[in-house]
Amino acid sequence: MSIRPLYPFAAIVGQEKLKLALILNIIDPSIGGVLIRGEKGTAKSTAVRGLADILPVIQVIEDCPFQLADHGMDSLCAYCTDKPCRGGKNSEKPPAKKCRKIGVVELPLGATEDRLVGTLNLEHAVKTGEKKFEPGILAQAHRGILYVDEVNLLDDHLVDVLLDSAAMGMNTIEREGISFSHPARFTLVGTMNPEEGDLRPQLLDRFGLCVNIEGIRDSDARVEIMDRRLRYDEDPKSFSDAWSAESQKIAQRIQAAQALCPDVVADRAALERIAAACLKLGVDGHRADIVTLKTSRAFAAYEGRTEVSAEDVARAAELAIPHRLRRTPFDAIESEIAEEIRRAFYMGRHSPGPV
Repeated sequence: MSIRPLYPFAAIVGQEKLKLALILNIIDPSIGGVLIRGEKGTAKSTAVRGLADILPVIQVIEDCPFQLADHGMDSLCAYCTDKPCRGGKNSEKPPAKKCRKIGVVELPLGATEDRLVGTLNLEHAVKTGEKKFEPGILAQAHRGILYVDEVNLLDDHLVDVLLDSAAMGMNTIEREGISFSHPARFTLVGTMNPEEGDLRPQLLDRFGLCVNIEGIRDSDARVEIMDRRLRYDEDPKSFSDAWSAESQKIAQRIQAAQALCPDVVADRAALERIAAACLKLGVDGHRADIVTLKTSRAFAAYEGRTEVSAEDVARAAELAIPHRLRRTPFDAIESEIAEEIRRAFYMGRHSPGPV
């Protein structure tokens, strides 16, 4: 039985900010994920799954529950230290490896903390003196995308755990004096409908980028959405094949940007521009400055440049700052907020171009 192809990322009509925010987080996961606020039926989950489908495959150790690429001493977790079958220190041969697509792991709304972070078997530890860890969702999401629908309805404590792991790149679980850690570097994507409640400001600030989206208001674009969807439903494979060249272009551009991003530099003037604008806008703390800088570098890399421009900074700010303003940003018209940010960065009007 053949697997039904996913709806192509390149075929999504409009929603340019959404697509761009996702791409920038793939280029540099340390940006801190993206929160997507808006109506249902606006291609949020379609975009996440479609993007993952066109990304390069990754190499993983067979049967490794933590999606590790290698068991070198820098990446070896305590789970595998003494397991010869998985290439631990007592292994006589390297572990078998395989290639697979980057995965999208979805966190169910009713998930418990143990399901998210994993569990330690205390009875086994007491009896044998060995740790026995059962991996959770964070282990599955390592090196992939963790998708949380209706993130505003999750318990605040679980959201804290998610954001801490995303920021630190590690998941640590402690029970009765026993602790265990494993890598947990993933791209966090949260979606929410503001009509169903909002996140606390402290949690809202922890998301690197935030995009406010709504249904497209242009009649011709809505017709195009319907037409493409009907053609996809009638023959998913032919529709996907028709968009494969465009999808490949995006995939190659992302891959090139990932390789280039570490070499992108921001001069002193760019840093001073970010600091001055964040002070002028009245954002709290320093996270807005850091995220704006990282996003600016990802922008430059996506454009194939190794130097951050003033325009990169202004465009990055439109994704990194609105949800960090002291007033509730979505009480105002989005265009007014964007214009306020542009003025703070001394830039003229400029909207992100198509991906």
